[in-house]
Amino acid sequence: MQTNLADFIRNTPDGDEADAILRNCVHCGFCTATCPTYQLLGDELDGPRGRIYLIKQMVEGAPVTRSTQLHLDRCLTCRNCESTCPSGVQYGRLVEIGRKLTEEKVTRPLGQRMLRRVLASVVPNSAVFTPTMRLGQHFRRVLPKKLRDKVPARQRPLEWPTAKHERKMLMLAGCVQPSMMPNVNIATARVLDALGVETVIAPDAGCCGAIRLHLGYNDEALDDLRVNIDAWWPYVEQGAEAIVMNASGCGATVKEYAHLLRHDPAYAEKARRIVELTRDISEILPEFEQALTAVTRRRSVHTVAFHPPCTLQHGQQVRGKVEHLLTALGVEVRLPVDSHLCCGSAGTYSLTQPKLSYALRDQKLERLQALEPQVIVSANVGCIAHLQSGTSTPVAHWIELVEHMLSV
Repeated sequence: MQTNLADFIRNTPDGDEADAILRNCVHCGFCTATCPTYQLLGDELDGPRGRIYLIKQMVEGAPVTRSTQLHLDRCLTCRNCESTCPSGVQYGRLVEIGRKLTEEKVTRPLGQRMLRRVLASVVPNSAVFTPTMRLGQHFRRVLPKKLRDKVPARQRPLEWPTAKHERKMLMLAGCVQPSMMPNVNIATARVLDALGVETVIAPDAGCCGAIRLHLGYNDEALDDLRVNIDAWWPYVEQGAEAIVMNASGCGATVKEYAHLLRHDPAYAEKARRIVELTRDISEILPEFEQALTAVTRRRSVHTVAFHPPCTLQHGQQVRGKVEHLLTALGVEVRLPVDSHLCCGSAGTYSLTQPKLSYALRDQKLERLQALEPQVIVSANVGCIAHLQSGTSTPVAHWIELVEHMLSV
């Protein structure tokens, strides 16, 4: 694709990156076949190829309209198109540049501005989000259905392991997971403990940055990244061998730290080291497969349907590891038809684009429940909460299932 960048963006970091990405696109349209919003809406501008054209027009100086912003808003950033693209177009990075430009050039309606500001201020801030979630859980039974969908029932926390081990790994607790689903973190720590690894949480680490980044608050998102790097760095220097991620959305974002901070001289090198250490829990446990088999036993749950989150299979390009691990532990794992498609959660998407989000959720649940599972498992807090809001079948993180099978 030939480009002719406008003066306002020529020879800038965003301009150079957008130009390089656009030039890789060959207009083939393979991406439309795996785009969830194109499948639902049938509009070329609501698929990756159409959005790429819109971004190309923007960086070449064409007027940016509310319509342009709407089509980019509807993108889930699931990055399924990246897995499909034969030319390696880094669409996820390109659409973030496009969104940044629309935020600068188009004034949103007041209601949208208020919603997005509240989300960017509350959700990544655990000091505010946790008491808000606790209040919602206390009154959950009387909440309206739409609000109740966003408030999972309160879990009874497991006990955090207290043993000390020579091997240590950092874990990002996350901003919403400790209050929404605390047992995901605790189960991760208990499984690693059974394998002789101590899990350490840096108390000053917070949101991975994804929430503010995808809502267009880029400077605030970069500050989130720097806070985490500062919080982790002493532990990295002390020899922590990995930074464990059990929320695939956070993992996909942290693995982008080096790219996002590449022009920051104070953090670029540290960010590269952070990315080197960051691994999803499904990337770590294969090292321990034999030991894991020895410390687990088969329990009542033996048939699960697995929803691989987009941030795991497309964002991190991690595929097959969860299925392999669970199968090795004696669990029958079933994948739904079109397992590559998004469930519609996508961070705050279910709040900013509820109609599309719930249509995708219902479609995903129909295919998952056709497998007749005892439990649906996934690997991201947002997907789990979103799917659970539409079904009575239990939905859990797969690491909780592994922890349930511990025999020690």
